[in-house]
Amino acid sequence: MRTIDFTPLHRFAVGFDRVQRQMDAAMTHMNDQATAYPPYNIEVVGEDAYRITMAVAGFAEDDLEISVKEDTLFVSGNTDKGDGETHYLHHGIATRTFTRRFELAEHIKVPGASLINGMLHIELKREVPEEKKARGITIDTDAKPKTIEKKAA
Repeated sequence: MRTIDFTPLHRFAVGFDRVQRQMDAAMTHMNDQATAYPPYNIEVVGEDAYRITMAVAGFAEDDLEISVKEDTLFVSGNTDKGDGETHYLHHGIATRTFTRRFELAEHIKVPGASLINGMLHIELKREVPEEKKARGITIDTDAKPKTIEKKAA
């Protein structure tokens, strides 16, 4: 497995160690064949709103679980096969157990989800706190420069 060394960036940036963890996780997931199921879309539905849509045909609402831990969204599905044996001529609808994870950006919340016609829709919204939003600084042209005096010890 390849690793990327972010050490040179640490001289110029503080707090970006999370980027290295995300890159390592992405490299691990690229090698995993099971991540192709179930198929999904990620849509932009507004300025600060997104939607993940997953094709989960054959799964009932009780078979699906959605949870968020730290900055990761987990979606898992588990169907009980039942007691009876079914003999298929063709078995093309997959209803196998899955767990999908999505790394969420900072301030992304999951307000809700819905299951409609075999499609699981997970709503995402960016909610940036007021103290984190950009704010303008006024420039005072009439003010005199302030001097900071050093007190003698």
